[in-house]
Amino acid sequence: MEINDQTLTELVRLTQENNRMLHKMRRNALWGGILKFVLYALVLVVAPLWLYATYLGPMMEQVLDTYQQIQGTGAKAQAQFSDIQNFFQQLKNTVSPQQ
Repeated sequence: MEINDQTLTELVRLTQENNRMLHKMRRNALWGGILKFVLYALVLVVAPLWLYATYLGPMMEQVLDTYQQIQGTGAKAQAQFSDIQNFFQQLKNTVSPQQ
């Protein structure tokens, strides 16, 4: 195969076209990687924070309020039980003869 000016010109043209395609591919790969990183960051970081602030936060506040009410009711019941014990102790002291 003989190399002439036409062959060299065609070779230069194909090389330049190949170089342009490779640069486009690299640029697209870079932008695709950046976009993929941003999407993963949104899915793995921002979405859970938003879901917590929107749904889980208010539900947890309600659960904690209910828990505190239950604790308060338990403390009131314990105080009433203590009062009942004191009443029976006083009744026992007044009914039984003092020695």
